[in-house]
Amino acid sequence: MKIYADNAATTALSDTALTAMMPCFQEVYGNPSSLHSPGQRAAEKLAEAREIFARCLNASPREITFTSGGSEADNQALRSAAALGARRNQRHIVSTKFEHHAVLHTLEALEREGCEVTLLDIPPDGVVTAEQVRRAIRPDTCLVSVMFANNEIGTIQPVGEIGAVCREAGVLFHTDAVQAAGHLPIDVEALHIDLLSLSAHKFHGPKGVGVLYARQGVALTNVIHGGAQERGRRGGTENLPAICGAAAAFDEACAHLKGNAARLTALRDRLIAGLTAIPHTVLNGGTEHRLPGNVNVCFEGIEGESLLLLLDAKGIAASSGSACTSGSLDPSHVLLALGRPHEVAHGSLRLSLSEYNTEKEIDYILSVVPEVVGYLREMSPVWDALERGERPHLI
Repeated sequence: MKIYADNAATTALSDTALTAMMPCFQEVYGNPSSLHSPGQRAAEKLAEAREIFARCLNASPREITFTSGGSEADNQALRSAAALGARRNQRHIVSTKFEHHAVLHTLEALEREGCEVTLLDIPPDGVVTAEQVRRAIRPDTCLVSVMFANNEIGTIQPVGEIGAVCREAGVLFHTDAVQAAGHLPIDVEALHIDLLSLSAHKFHGPKGVGVLYARQGVALTNVIHGGAQERGRRGGTENLPAICGAAAAFDEACAHLKGNAARLTALRDRLIAGLTAIPHTVLNGGTEHRLPGNVNVCFEGIEGESLLLLLDAKGIAASSGSACTSGSLDPSHVLLALGRPHEVAHGSLRLSLSEYNTEKEIDYILSVVPEVVGYLREMSPVWDALERGERPHLI
């Protein structure tokens, strides 16, 4: 059996997205900036896609800018807010210790350019509170950036409460919604969101396309300079096939959001119950505020890389954290921020489901993972020392 359970890394392109993309390759192939009729047909397609994203987010089409993905959207959002703050001599930014590296590395760059950054600690349940944000805001704070849902442990943040705190304080609020978009309802007005990033390949759209929502009145600083595309906010000819596929995928995901969430939550909870029944295993993040398809656990006494390779040999594609940092030998910064010791964080497993996963696949995963974990523990001198009582169990 072949099972794909790494949907937080990327998802399969849906038939709906592919169907929407195909005409843009050979029929509607004009440049949307051209004045002739082929160009205007392309411009109409681009406008339709923009309207779909705006409708699904409760935004205006003028507030939607197409990017190459979530990372570019995060970069532009943070740099735009920092530039606006600098004009008012406000150079302080509040974020969290478990943001995606697209945010954390941009913040590091902004620090080198004169900004001051406060990274909030992560409570044991993986949910930052609005009160933490309120206490961190200062008179010179120009931006708060808190992700909508964590990409590794799947915990959902109280975005609406945080947005309200920011709006009351007159501080811009950005949320990286890459993992949430298409899986959770998002209303930028109701949640007091000023800037939002999303990426199409997380909800069965194509790779290489994303969206930056910027509330009207929030001036964007260009990250890519060139032509006047995207109303001057991003240079470069728009990737029309990818944008149309992204819009179709997002429209479909939002239309089926409630039903998909209910089904995935049931599958997720079965996985959590079965995996945490393995001795000396811990779930990372709480269960109450969690993405429907996310399961992240740590097994004491094993290495996550070995676990992934053996699972792959048995037909299960999973991960130990973010695919963007899979080449690193360091344990997950998210799990360390959660308080997991290094030796425990190294033994993590993330299973992220989509609506394409089945009950039979969950049965197979629950039969294979305990077997593989047991096999690895039998080979591990660390586990032997733990079982002999030479070292204390940490889980």
